[in-house]
Amino acid sequence: MDDLLERLCAGLPADALITDPDITASYAHDMASFCEAGAPAVVVLPRTVEEVQHVMRTATALRVPVVPQGARTGLSGAANASDGCVVLSLVRMDRILEISPVDRIAVVEPGVVNAALSRAANEHGLCYPPDPSSWETCTIGGNIGTASGGLCCVKYGVTAEYVLGLDVVLADGRLLTTGRRTAKGVAGYDLTRLFVGSEGSLGVIVRAVLALRPRPPRQLALAAEFPSVAAACDAVCRIMERGHTPSLLELMDRTSVRAVNATMSMGLPDSTEALLLAAFDTPDPAADLAAVGALCTEAGATEVVPAEDTAESELLLRARRTALTALETIKPATMVDDVCVPRSKLGAMLEGTAAVARRYDLTIGVCAHAGDGNTHPVVCFDPADADETRRARDSFDEIMALGLELGGTITGEHGVGVLKKDWLARELGEVGVELHRSIKRAFDPLGLLNPGKVV
Repeated sequence: MDDLLERLCAGLPADALITDPDITASYAHDMASFCEAGAPAVVVLPRTVEEVQHVMRTATALRVPVVPQGARTGLSGAANASDGCVVLSLVRMDRILEISPVDRIAVVEPGVVNAALSRAANEHGLCYPPDPSSWETCTIGGNIGTASGGLCCVKYGVTAEYVLGLDVVLADGRLLTTGRRTAKGVAGYDLTRLFVGSEGSLGVIVRAVLALRPRPPRQLALAAEFPSVAAACDAVCRIMERGHTPSLLELMDRTSVRAVNATMSMGLPDSTEALLLAAFDTPDPAADLAAVGALCTEAGATEVVPAEDTAESELLLRARRTALTALETIKPATMVDDVCVPRSKLGAMLEGTAAVARRYDLTIGVCAHAGDGNTHPVVCFDPADADETRRARDSFDEIMALGLELGGTITGEHGVGVLKKDWLARELGEVGVELHRSIKRAFDPLGLLNPGKVV
């Protein structure tokens, strides 16, 4: 430990090191439940690429594991510390280095908060579309590391589609530059995409070139109430089948709606079994909402309420964004799942999840990026109740198994981390796991970067 601190101090300013165990303990884990976390030896908060390189060279020389971190808003344990590790927190590397309206790119450091980039891009008439629910606090580096999504993915896609190039510090301290800042480019293997979603297990991202888009018109939303989840999912299928491209298409089940009602006083009727939110940012959003509203009515909606202006739309979307927080009030703890299925199987996924909740006698609320088939079942439980905790864990596993049975994936946007490592092996298969491990060895032969995560 003394040798580690001495070597780190030689290349870092004094305020970049934290060794107080009471403080380092707060860096030990992200927001996931059921994920083990160790005690870090030290937390390092660099401000420059050179400082990150110094940390990695020191760690390699002493064979000390390093866990890269962003804002720790993740839900898979990907940022959890291991015993004796160096936690490498990148939140102080928070500069927006460039925004180019001509090239439609932004060049940023990993600690830039998603919302800060969005606002900066807006000042140039541009936007950065990926918008995770934690966008006000999560960082771009974390978004890239977990390949995060968000509410607007149905139209604009996920983080991976906006990362054009990266600067990455490798395990031995070398600096690798991948990708491009051009509109097109196919030179060599796509190493940029390889790092997106790698959860800090292959290298430390220290700079990103991100694609931007022209800022769209303000979106208008509608809310459609349904007497059943099946009817709401039927509406989703009708909307997508008819060729509509909403900027947002979100679904909340009865449990989620009631939780939001209780915390936000939304005034939605308790008889609502499912609430579908659709939004358009097209030149004529009212016409698009009218067409989608008609499809919702055909599918059995009992009420379709289009927003009259942006303020009403934002209120509706706020209900969706606060759903997880609302569900957290039901029990002392929650376990957030992230299973994505083909859109055509969305109804079966939600009905199957409800059956799991009944079988295990648990409260499980579901919010979904319905246009993507990406469901977020939220298992509510009391960690002080051993039996309920066991049932929560078992129900979580059953939900993931259901997703795979329906042709889906164990994670649409939250990542693997610690929480889903065993399940990843089931999804990838033996050959897939072998290749993943080979790639890991090529980039990190000593296994020092975020050990125990992904594969």
